[in-house]
Amino acid sequence: MFKVKLLNNIKSKELERLGRSKYELSGDVENPDAIMVRSAKLHDEAFGENLLCIARAGAGVNNIPLERCADEGIVVFNTPGANAGAVKELAICALLLSTRDIIGGVDWVRSVASQGDEVAALVEKQKAQYAGPEILGKTLGVIGLGAIGGKIACAANALGMRVLGYDPHLSVEAAWGLSPEIIRVSDIGDIYREAEFVSLNLPYMEATKRFINKETIAKMKKGVRIINLARAELVCDDGVLDALASGHVACYVTDFPNGRTAGAKGVIPIPHLGASTPESEDNCVSMACDEIIEYAENGNIVNSVNFAPAYLPRSEGPRVCVIYNRDADVAGRVADALSKLGASVGNTLNTVAKGHSQSYIMLDINASKDGIEDAVKSIDGVTKVRVLP
Repeated sequence: MFKVKLLNNIKSKELERLGRSKYELSGDVENPDAIMVRSAKLHDEAFGENLLCIARAGAGVNNIPLERCADEGIVVFNTPGANAGAVKELAICALLLSTRDIIGGVDWVRSVASQGDEVAALVEKQKAQYAGPEILGKTLGVIGLGAIGGKIACAANALGMRVLGYDPHLSVEAAWGLSPEIIRVSDIGDIYREAEFVSLNLPYMEATKRFINKETIAKMKKGVRIINLARAELVCDDGVLDALASGHVACYVTDFPNGRTAGAKGVIPIPHLGASTPESEDNCVSMACDEIIEYAENGNIVNSVNFAPAYLPRSEGPRVCVIYNRDADVAGRVADALSKLGASVGNTLNTVAKGHSQSYIMLDINASKDGIEDAVKSIDGVTKVRVLP
C-alpha cells in the first residue's frame, strides 16, 4: 500500500484517480511515501526515509525545500498550467477593473442606496467620476509567456488588444499555443516603452525578485496599469506606491495585498483568487495524482522542479530506479552489479538535472528482484534505490 499524506485539507473528486486498493490517503498518515500539498510550508519539516516524492497542487514551489529534497532523493512535482484557465480569467477581469473605476462606482452606489427614489438621478449625475478607457486597441505587454502568460496574451488579443510578449526562455510547446498575432519582442524595453498595460507572469526566484521597481517603472509609459497575479515578491512596493502617488502608474492590481498596498490609492487588492475556482483545484489535484502514479508505479518523472524529466515506457520484468549524486560514476557500476546478479539489462534511461545535486537512472531488467536493492544501495554515491515489479 502506497501512503499519501494530504496537507492543506485537500479534497477533490480527482483523488479517486489514486485507486484506494493501491493508495492510502490521509492528512495524518505516518511515514508517507508521497505528500500532496498546496501552500503548507515544508522548509522546517523532517522527511522520513520512505518519502519518495512531494506533489505541489499548484505552480509555485517556494514552500518546499527543493535542494534538500534533491539531496535526500525526494522528487518534487508541480502542476504547471493546471490553474492557467482560472488565472487567465482573473487577469482579464483585472484589465477591466484597472480602467474604469467599477469597484469605486459600486461602493458609491451602495452608499447612496438609502436615498430611495433619488438614486437614479444621483447615478446619472455622478457616473462620470467612475468612467475610464476601453481596452480595445490598447497595448498589453505580457512578461512571461508560459502556461498562464500565453493564455492571457491570447485572450487579450481576442478582445482586440495589441499584445507584446517577452520571454527569453519560451519553450517550443508554449510557442505553439500562441496566436500568430502576438508580437514577441526580444527586448523588454519595447514593452516598457509601448505598453499601456503590463501583466507579470514570472516565477519567483532570486533573479526575478523586485523585477518591477523604481527603475523599471521609470521606463514605462506614463499612466501604465500594472497587473501582478504571479507573486508578491516580483514587485517592489516602494517603487509602485511612489509611482502611483506621482501619477506615473495609473493603477496597480495585485493578487497579493499586504499592509502597505491593501488600502493605498490606485491599488486594486484582490485576495489571492488567481487559482480559486473549483475547476482549477480539481485540475491541480488531477495532475498531481497522475504525477504520483507515474513515479510510484513506473518510475517516470513528469513535471519535476528538482529532477530532470524521465520517461521510459514499461517493458516486461522489473524496473530498477536509482537516484545518485551527479558527480559520482554510478551508471556503469549499477550495470555491473546487476550483471553479477545474473540480470540482463534492457531499456535504460539516464538523466542529469541541471542545477541540482542528483541524477536519475532507470533500467529494465529480465531477472528476479532478489538482492538487487541491497546490491545497488551499497554503491558509493547512490542516494535512493527502488525496484519496481
